[in-house]
Amino acid sequence: MSSDPQDRPKLDLKPAPPQPIDLPSGDQSGEIGEEKSVEAIAAPNLPEVAAEIVETESPESKTLKEELVALEEQKAALIEEIASLKQEKDALFNEETGGLQEQMQQFMTQSLQTLEAKQASLQKSVDQLERRRNRIREEMRTTFAGTSQEIAVRVQGFRDYLMGSLQDLVMAAEQLDFPTYDDNWTSAPTSAPEPEPQKTKLEVPQFTKQSFAARVKNIEDTLKQYQMSPDYYGPPWQLRRTFEPIHAERVKKWFFEQGGRGAVRSIGSRLQNILVASASVSVLYNMYGDRLRALILANTPERLGEWRRGLQDCLGISRNDFGPNSGVILFENPNALVQKADRLVEDDRLPLIIIDEAEDNISLSLLQYQLWLAFAPEPQSDSSYFF
Repeated sequence: MSSDPQDRPKLDLKPAPPQPIDLPSGDQSGEIGEEKSVEAIAAPNLPEVAAEIVETESPESKTLKEELVALEEQKAALIEEIASLKQEKDALFNEETGGLQEQMQQFMTQSLQTLEAKQASLQKSVDQLERRRNRIREEMRTTFAGTSQEIAVRVQGFRDYLMGSLQDLVMAAEQLDFPTYDDNWTSAPTSAPEPEPQKTKLEVPQFTKQSFAARVKNIEDTLKQYQMSPDYYGPPWQLRRTFEPIHAERVKKWFFEQGGRGAVRSIGSRLQNILVASASVSVLYNMYGDRLRALILANTPERLGEWRRGLQDCLGISRNDFGPNSGVILFENPNALVQKADRLVEDDRLPLIIIDEAEDNISLSLLQYQLWLAFAPEPQSDSSYFF
């Protein structure tokens, strides 16, 4: 539609001055995104230029006029295309946004339903467990099921204690001397009784450092030996277990500060208390030998069974050393213990009374003897945990 510019005749026409291009406020980067921007950036006012050219009425002016018309049509087509692209863009954006929102809504709905189902299931489980707990508590209060285990433990402990006592009774009966008779039912001739050796009076035990300084070093050396070089296969009545500083502290306090008559703080378990008592018994046995009698006071057969096993394990003694005439005697009743201690004192024996931690009430009659060791429980502890 346009010819070569070199073949065109030159016209002596002054072109209209260029019109300034106004950019929309807030968009200084020159990007064209809206229909208003396209119209603002359009070429100079073409109708005015066309009017000036029409005045010349030359072939060249007609060509320019046609070009201007074509540019006008191209401009309109571009504007329509931009508007169409804008509408298509808005439609695509709305479609994508609407789909994403719908998916999010479905996801949230499904998640909420899943959480509600889990909550209902958990609530159901909690209700079942609460009903089961209440039922078990009711059974424990009203039936035998809740106390069967405790009764079984008590029966087993009493069985062990009874078997040991019966064995001691059988051995004591075998050692009795019965009189013999001849065929004429006359008493057998008896030999003249031999004079008994005169017994040396047992000295009153003194363990404080002021009045018993001669044996303080011996006791300290013995306790140090138990700590530094324990003999796990030593002779009976010697400590055979590991002796820690906390145990030695309890024993030293009982010997040197309390003079062998007082209560020491429990270490936390009956086995640890038995270890402290075993060390005290072992030290006294080294000094007094067979004259020493350990009298254990505990108010249940189960606890007495623990003391029996613990002393056997710590001192290496056997069942023969437990009995009414042996080195260790077990008691449940303090009155029976007092009667036995009085007879031992009359026989020039040295009773050592050991009181279990679970004894809440101690008879004052027990405090009259020279040697007694009691274990005091912790203020916050409950002695029932030893069952």
